[in-house]
Order: sequence, then C-alpha cells, then structure tokens
Amino acid sequence: MYNSVMREISLNLAICSIAGLFVCSPCHAQAPAKRPVTSEQVQSSSQRAVSLAESGHCVEAVPLLKKSVRQVADRDAKKHIGLLGLNCAMTHNDASDALDFLAVLQREFPRDPEVLYAATHAFSDLSLHASQDLVREAPFSYQVHLLNAEALETQGKTQEAAAEYQKILDINPMLPGIHARLGRVLLSGQPTHEAVAQARKNFEDELAIDPRNAAAEYVLGELAKDANDLPGAIQHYLRATKLDTNFAEAYLGLGSALVDTNQFTDAIPPLETYEKLAPDSPSGHYQLALAYNGTGRKEDANREAALQRETAKALDQVKRRVAEGLERQKPPQ
Repeated sequence: MYNSVMREISLNLAICSIAGLFVCSPCHAQAPAKRPVTSEQVQSSSQRAVSLAESGHCVEAVPLLKKSVRQVADRDAKKHIGLLGLNCAMTHNDASDALDFLAVLQREFPRDPEVLYAATHAFSDLSLHASQDLVREAPFSYQVHLLNAEALETQGKTQEAAAEYQKILDINPMLPGIHARLGRVLLSGQPTHEAVAQARKNFEDELAIDPRNAAAEYVLGELAKDANDLPGAIQHYLRATKLDTNFAEAYLGLGSALVDTNQFTDAIPPLETYEKLAPDSPSGHYQLALAYNGTGRKEDANREAALQRETAKALDQVKRRVAEGLERQKPPQ
C-alpha cells in the first residue's frame, strides 16, 4: 500500500513538473498575497525621496523618485518629484534615468512651460553627451562628418557644411540621404547657375540610390519649374505625391504647374487635396480659384477667392503679432 501511494505521488509530481500545472498543491505552494501600498506609505516614501534629492543625495534619491513619480496622485507633487528626478539624473549624466523622468513629465504635463523648459535643456544636454560619445568612440566614422555638417548648416556655414557632406560621399557614395543634403546646401542663399546645376545632379543621384525619396522629386520639380520646364516639373511633382500622399507642398506645386499650362480640370484634384492638408494657406485658395474659373465654375471660384482674401488677412495679422512680440523682446538701447 505504501509503495503504491508513493508511486502515485511521484507520478503526480512528474506530471505537474512536465506540464507546468502549478495549480496542483503538491507542485507549488501558493504565494502569499501582496499587501497594497497605502497612501501614507507612498507619502512617506516620496517625502524621503524629495528630502534626499534636495539635500544633494541624488544617488540614493533617484530610485525612490522613480517609484514615487508614478505612485503619487497629487499633480503638483508629481511634477516636483519628476523635475527633481530629472535634475538628479542630468547632474550625474544618467541618460536612462533622465529619459524615464522625461517620459512621465511629458505625458502628464505636455503643455506645462516649466516642464517644457526643463525638457528643452535636458534634451540639449543629452544630445551634447551623445555627440561627445560618438566622437570619442568612432572619430573617423561618417557619422562624425554628418554631425559636423548638420551643425555647420544650422550656423549658416553652407560651404563648410557642403565640404563635410562631400567627405561622407567620398567614404560611401551610395549612402542614402547624403546627396539630397548636399543638394539642399548648394541651393541655400542665392545659388549660382553652377551651384543649381550641381544641386540638380545631386538630387538625381539621390533618386538613383533611393527612388522613393519624395523630397528629392519635389525639389527637382521646383528646379524644373524655375527653369520654365513645366512638363518636367509636373512629372516630378506627380511622382512626389504618389510617393508621399500627405506631401502638401507637392500637391500645390503640381496643381500650380497644371494651372500654368491651362490644364485646369487636371489641376483641381491636387489643389483640393492641398486645401484639405493646408486649409489656412492663401496660395491654395488662390490657385484653386484660378482652376475653378478656368473650368467655368464661377461660384466655386468666387468662394475660393474670398477664402484667399480671408486667409491672407489672417496670415498678415499673425505675422504682425509675431513681429510686435519680437520687437518687445529686444533689449533697451
């Protein structure tokens, strides 16, 4: 009898072990239920975390702050804890913890100016640290040249930026995106005829590498239009709209080129699409008014002409308010 009972128990244990049936009492003891964290415990923990952070003990504070920022219900306390945690993480150059705090802050306070200001500085510092790591770890990589080119471009040093992009192409002439960047730099400011020709060649080279680059197609459309090659411009704009169905400016370029060639009926669909994507654009209403008028739709043309006047007036008011705001920000002489 004893042997048969033991064999049955052993068999049950084997079955449970193989099948993972932890509901069997002989296989797995039930774990005790966790007690819920009380509000008093959350408050005590968050107060200790804040105290540690404010007294400069960031290493000890950060784990508690990460837990508290997700547990506290009071929004003012949550924001304060999140900002303290972000400051601690950035002070100790801990990108992972900084991003955790930023994720909570931006989700919970997406329009808060204090949070947005802190996020701006945090992302700027994180970007700087990452760029320093890149230069240290891979000083001869094309990514370093790319970083330099982007920085030079934002500073308006277009010739130096073009030289950096060219160095990248010397390393890898088939790298997607670089020919287009070089072409964009060559077109900045007031380009010479030679620079325009070089830029056009770079955008064509970009499409040879990446035929789905809608931006390259669009720029080639703009260049063709400037050269009075409207059939060529139409083809480039059309391809750009097919590659990116939300490319508003490509629809405007296509519709405008079709209007310029008196293809009014064909111009209406892309211009109507542009109007949906950019309803506040005076240019869209103006071009659509021309297209409607060209097909004899006088009432629709008059409506679009009125919308063009309204949106142009609204745009002027916005520009004026921006100019006045910038003027007020100027330091006194």
